Amino acid sequence: MKQQRSQFRAIRGVRDILPPQSALWNRVEQTAHDVFATYNFQEIRLPIFEQTELFARSVGADTDIVSKEMYTFEDYDTSELLEYRNAILTWQELPEVSGPAGPLGVGAVAMFQPFGELVYKFCLLGREAFDTGQIPRTPENDSLLKGLIGEREIFLVSIQSRTIEENRQMVGNLKDRVRQLRFGDSLSLRPEATASVVRAYIEHSMHTLPGDVKLYYMGPMFRRERPQKGRYRQFYQIGAEVLGQSDSPAIDAEVIEMLMAYLDRLGLKGATLYVNSIGCKECRAAYVAKLREELLKVKDQLGADSQRRIETNPLRVLDSKLEHEQAIIERLPRISDHLCAACREHFAELQAQLKLRSIEYKINWRLVRGLDYYTRTTFEITAPGLGAQNAICGGGRYDGLVELLGGPPTKGIGFAIGTDRLVLALQEAGKGEGASHIDVFVAWLGRAESPVYAAAVKLARQLREEGFVVELPPEEMKLKKSLGLADKLGARYALIIGDDEIASGSFVLKRLADSEQRKLSESELLNYLKSDENRKVAAAQRQS
Repeated sequence: MKQQRSQFRAIRGVRDILPPQSALWNRVEQTAHDVFATYNFQEIRLPIFEQTELFARSVGADTDIVSKEMYTFEDYDTSELLEYRNAILTWQELPEVSGPAGPLGVGAVAMFQPFGELVYKFCLLGREAFDTGQIPRTPENDSLLKGLIGEREIFLVSIQSRTIEENRQMVGNLKDRVRQLRFGDSLSLRPEATASVVRAYIEHSMHTLPGDVKLYYMGPMFRRERPQKGRYRQFYQIGAEVLGQSDSPAIDAEVIEMLMAYLDRLGLKGATLYVNSIGCKECRAAYVAKLREELLKVKDQLGADSQRRIETNPLRVLDSKLEHEQAIIERLPRISDHLCAACREHFAELQAQLKLRSIEYKINWRLVRGLDYYTRTTFEITAPGLGAQNAICGGGRYDGLVELLGGPPTKGIGFAIGTDRLVLALQEAGKGEGASHIDVFVAWLGRAESPVYAAAVKLARQLREEGFVVELPPEEMKLKKSLGLADKLGARYALIIGDDEIASGSFVLKRLADSEQRKLSESELLNYLKSDENRKVAAAQRQS
């Protein structure tokens, strides 16, 4: 019986973006290029993976993103040390080794001593690689290698005094220790891009550039979380950052203005902007202490996650979506009542700047950020049609992040748009692109070696050079079949070229929507298709 080959499929949590949906994605991304450029933002293209420590320090080592959701791997070259590690991790004892009586006799030595020799050789190569810098010279690696040598000695000298199962357990323990040795840098696929932007800002001394540094990016991010509508393990973001020496509320307002202008250009209606201030390190610390104190009074009424966050990060309790916790949270102290004078003034000026720009907003006191380097302004945008998970963008000020990552004291603000959710919101609002439109389908009649085909190739190239979308069949087709295919592909016009058209120098242009036909010379054809009237018709059809 012939074995059927298995079919490859996309990995769970990722998907292909196919036409015609890819046309909408192109519009979303191109509109970002166009709008952001008018605000003097420039694109930065970032690596997809970075050192894991970058995200641990910026996002937070104890967050779910870093501790549970990142795709992390070691980056190292093949070596003899790696071969010994693989040999140790895949080692199995020989099935039967005979020996004289005793607790286990010499048979146990014969069974397990080869494993001990592998570990010994691994320790020697590991120490050499550590001393020469071929593997990371970390305190953890140094301690592990020292301990491994001692554990290997204990293992060998006591083989005969242990049972088979005890020896197997020792083998398992040594394998675990070998597994812990770091062979290279720990790298992670980026779960977000702000940390990468800041790393590039520091690495390339962009703080020496004149004025504020205004950057934007777009591309895939990676988190291993439970896939659901609009949320994937490979997801996409469009984001922007402003880095400089000022924390003026006018900067915050202009960033928000640019974001709202972008959504407006896309035609997204019904988006709601929420803003808040989370204060500075000083006043936020006092608020967090007060919040923890109040949360402890109602701890028994909260879920397990919120109970844990009382100690680790009380601000995160305000993010809770559990229905039974909402009434409790509404009675908690509000950070707006605990802002210092400078933070109150900053937030008041932000609101004045938004009103100056005629930007509508709502204050959401529960809109917080849990990490210390976030300061003052936070904002979020929601869109209709997405259900409970309706946020499409989040942003805020992070004046301490550059310094945290080893750079000079720098102010910063930025946002990230969830492109997947934005596209979904546009589709729900009826703003998704339909099938991509073909301007002209060239229906040529004759054989491939005939002058008709040569003329068709020439005309197709000329039309494409003028920016028209042209479909040119590669093989001869009957006229009826050509027109039928043109109609199925959604072409606006069919350009009919046969021997008679070549002889007369005029071509038949048929509008497929109403079958209207015109006979046009080559120059008339180009002028007609480029005419204002025809362009308006084309634009109307593309939006229909």
